[in-house]
Amino acid sequence: MSDLDRLADLLGLEPHYHDIWGNRRETSAATKRALIAAMGLPAATDEQVANSLRTVERHSWSRPLPAVLVAGEGQGIDLGVALPAGLDDALLVWELTPEGGTAQGGRITVRELPVTDRATLDGAAYERRALGALLPVSLPIGYHRLDLHVEAVGGAAEPSAGPSGSTTLIVAPDRCVTVEEMVPAGRSWGIGLQVYSLRSEHDWGMGDFGDLAGFAEVAGRLGAGLVGLNPLHALFPADPNHIGPYSPSSRQFLNILYIDPASVPEFAGADDLRARIGDPDFQAALAAARQAELVDYPAVAALKLPLLEALHTRFRSLSDDHPRKAAYAAFRQEMGAALDRHALFDALHEHFFRQDSSQWMWRSWPAAFQDPLSAEVATFAAEHADRVDFFAWAQFEADRQLGEAAARGRSAGLGMGFYRDLAVAAHPGGGSAWADPSMLVQGANVGAPPDQFNMNGQNWGLAPLSPLGLRESAYRPFIELLRANMRHAAALRIDHVMALQHLFWIPEDGSPGAYVAYPFHDMLRIVALESRRNRCVVIGEDLGTVPDGFRPALEQAGILSYRVLYFERTADGGFKSPGEYPAGSMATVSTHDLAPFKGFWTGRDLDWRQRLGLYPDDASRDKDRWDRGVDRWRLLQALSREGLRPDCYPTEDGDQPFGVELSAAVHAYLARTPSRIVMVQIEDALADDEQPNLPGTVDQHPNWRRRLPRKLEDLADDDELRSIIAPMMGITPH
Repeated sequence: MSDLDRLADLLGLEPHYHDIWGNRRETSAATKRALIAAMGLPAATDEQVANSLRTVERHSWSRPLPAVLVAGEGQGIDLGVALPAGLDDALLVWELTPEGGTAQGGRITVRELPVTDRATLDGAAYERRALGALLPVSLPIGYHRLDLHVEAVGGAAEPSAGPSGSTTLIVAPDRCVTVEEMVPAGRSWGIGLQVYSLRSEHDWGMGDFGDLAGFAEVAGRLGAGLVGLNPLHALFPADPNHIGPYSPSSRQFLNILYIDPASVPEFAGADDLRARIGDPDFQAALAAARQAELVDYPAVAALKLPLLEALHTRFRSLSDDHPRKAAYAAFRQEMGAALDRHALFDALHEHFFRQDSSQWMWRSWPAAFQDPLSAEVATFAAEHADRVDFFAWAQFEADRQLGEAAARGRSAGLGMGFYRDLAVAAHPGGGSAWADPSMLVQGANVGAPPDQFNMNGQNWGLAPLSPLGLRESAYRPFIELLRANMRHAAALRIDHVMALQHLFWIPEDGSPGAYVAYPFHDMLRIVALESRRNRCVVIGEDLGTVPDGFRPALEQAGILSYRVLYFERTADGGFKSPGEYPAGSMATVSTHDLAPFKGFWTGRDLDWRQRLGLYPDDASRDKDRWDRGVDRWRLLQALSREGLRPDCYPTEDGDQPFGVELSAAVHAYLARTPSRIVMVQIEDALADDEQPNLPGTVDQHPNWRRRLPRKLEDLADDDELRSIIAPMMGITPH
């Protein structure tokens, strides 16, 4: 094996993969060099590769302890200490500090620890010795710390200092919290929506947390147990044209355009702001935003942000002992340095982008400002302290309003609560990448290999997390990410959950992509630990190319599979019967990237593809039309087998027009599955035919801008909606 191959293997670059057609695709040498470089290790020449290989091989021996070790509950701690050979007579002094507990420790002669491995690097001999005898047989679940150092006992009066190190010991449960533990019935159903799509009598041109609170109350009264949300991640306040919820600046914080200004406590009694809103010009702009067919994000930002800035000024004028000030201080302490850096990034991004729109990416800023620890950045933070505080306060208020919406939903009868969505990665030009460049890879993007939906593969333009950075940080960013997205939530959907095992990286230099492995079992255990701590069910979006053995591992960890009616097929192409769905799953008719059921039945999505020239030729278009007709026929057959085909569909002829009775029957079909959760997309509940996002497009299709056809105030009494969700009322344990 060459040095390049050995280095690639040590770093988790998979040597090949099989595409969706079964073809074996080898990872090229050029791709290996590019992806190794993206991880921060020089690999352009053979000499650089050899040096990087020595660096990696030396790493596990040159320090006594790894940065982290993750173990299952009750499995013991299999940990070794790496030391230079010849320290047999030295003393090893150790201290174990359990999370929330009292430190315990002791000392032992090195020779008493059994040798488990040896190595010689650059002429120096090393030994790895087992520490199992020092540590408790079973630590409680949680995050613990082990510190140790070696005292080399010699002829001197005082022992000389030897190697020292520390590690984080993470002990995790085997399984996530389950639906059965959350609700007495053991099953639940919900309504999924894009929050921005909500309309109301009082909206600001897009749905926000005030509208979400009202929707949660409606859903609870309709009998739903969950309200499913699109990613609420922070975007770029300085540029409201960047709207993709799956391309965020940070996945740890919230999109501040979801704040409802009228619900901010400082708005009460703000006569000057009420007068500003009442001004005819403001009212005209507000009316135009409300009446727009699609969300106009720049218009919404122009309405909301100046008001939020004024409300922040009022907040700053409150007395220091005001409860709001105390709550804000507690929030900042809880969020820690991550919030400080995110707010600072937003202020910097606004500063440079407004000066020059070509400086949108932080890597185009002056070099000193690309480093969050530079003196220039510290000076900027001091000189713009009020602006930085505004962005931190906006996160505080967004979090408060989201929590209030969740509480109102539960009070109205939501048996579980909100189901949030975690995007697969963040934008390389965003706050997360700037705040901690060791964690987000620069020089490669996340994507997917070619499949039947995207023959050329996909480049999502997102920065992958660094597997090396994750381990070196003891998974801290991943843990914080889970906690942030489990806030105010009863369930979390992890988009493209296969990223826990591996991700398809595409080098920026144009080399072909390849899969990069992640510490799957460590991350799975951490998901389970945070799930239990936050009492949050986890759903893994496992669509597309799924590695062998992956779904059984998720099932064992208690993570629900994501099952979409359109894709649940038998070997002959028919639709699986309800009984064939796994109990450990969440079932839904459609997703945000697919046509809602009416659009599927009428071919609205195919119309869009034809209109936008997404077909390579007429034959591909005609095949899609033919296949869709066959799918309609197969679906009516499936409904017939279950006795669910509506009377108004007298035959299984797929050319019959759409009717709400058919949508109700399809949802009754899913209600018969044993799936622990069944979701109804709001577009399906309202018999809408337009999908929120059309993959493969950016501006050609109104992605992430569609608004619902009916207002929030009209939903509770909507007869069509009630008839479509009626089958959900019968969900009981199987």
